[in-house]
Amino acid sequence: MLVGVPKEIKTLEFRVGLTTGSVEELVHHGHQVIVETQAGAGIGLSDDMYRAAGAEIVDTAAEVFERADMVVKVKEPQPDECRMLREGQVLFTYLHLAPDPEQTRLLKESGCIAIAYETVTDDDGTLPLLSPMSEVAGRMSIQAGAHALEKHKGGSGMLLGGVPGVEAARVVVIGGGVVGTNAIRMAMGMEAHVTVLDRSLKRLKELDFQFGCMLNTIYSTRESLWKAVTTADLVIGAVLVPGAAAPKLVTREMLKEMRDGSVVVDVAIDQGGCFETSRATTHENPTYVEEGVVHYCVANMPGGVARTSTFALNNATLPFTLALADKGYKQALLDDEHLRHGLNVHRGDITYQAVAEVLNYDYVPAEQALG
Repeated sequence: MLVGVPKEIKTLEFRVGLTTGSVEELVHHGHQVIVETQAGAGIGLSDDMYRAAGAEIVDTAAEVFERADMVVKVKEPQPDECRMLREGQVLFTYLHLAPDPEQTRLLKESGCIAIAYETVTDDDGTLPLLSPMSEVAGRMSIQAGAHALEKHKGGSGMLLGGVPGVEAARVVVIGGGVVGTNAIRMAMGMEAHVTVLDRSLKRLKELDFQFGCMLNTIYSTRESLWKAVTTADLVIGAVLVPGAAAPKLVTREMLKEMRDGSVVVDVAIDQGGCFETSRATTHENPTYVEEGVVHYCVANMPGGVARTSTFALNNATLPFTLALADKGYKQALLDDEHLRHGLNVHRGDITYQAVAEVLNYDYVPAEQALG
């Protein structure tokens, strides 16, 4: 198979779909790889390093899309990239279709086979290709939130961990999954007062056992969420409904009750965000203020630590990339139900139920689409 890697074009996005190590593995399996020039330059992977790994360097993204049987990316294809996709071509990347009707329409119209990292599953029901970026985003959320709390950034001027004689900041994490757990770990390490809310008692017990009595675990109801959010200095939105739009859990009315200069970080923004006032921002202009509260809603947070993120992502995606290349997409999907769960669009059909429901398309089960 001919596998293509274009350079990412989202604002300040320096990650790359394949590392040189992944390229070498594909070449070892008998495949060809073409990489757009400078695709990995932002993380220290030069064109010469890709050539040494066995890749061919091409001048433009257009050539990658024109020639490749499978395109491997990181972020969702932008409109111009969608229009370069062709019928029967495989796209393997993050998609986040539920809050993005334009991308969904363009992928349908292209006739491509779009497989989303974020809906591939594992034996234990987890999301193995989303998890590495969730780990990064969870840890970054506390870094970003702590920075946004600084006065010159519009925050209230609080140090997350305080100092002797001065109270530490109150951090509230909504959701105890991978993002939430990593946010908790970082916030507690910085000596903040940390509360986590979740609707799973089992998960709250696990977090209590993992972090001990210094973590405040609260069962999430409308009442408990209101109380926690309105008294917080920093709120991390770490809610995930796989493949679907994030629920709007934190209302504008809650934000109005927060102290001016408080901060919210919406890690769920890729799926539409879990704060009523959230709108996607970029690393170039990451924050805005609404209702007196600083909002950090960068839609590709892990791109800020692109080298760490790229290698972590490739560690998880490489076995699936090899399976798609070795077997062909159809056989690979038929052989592995977990990879099959990643199939979101197939030759004009929407094959992920949550996406079909939220965007009002007919749902075609992946097994049926694959025939």
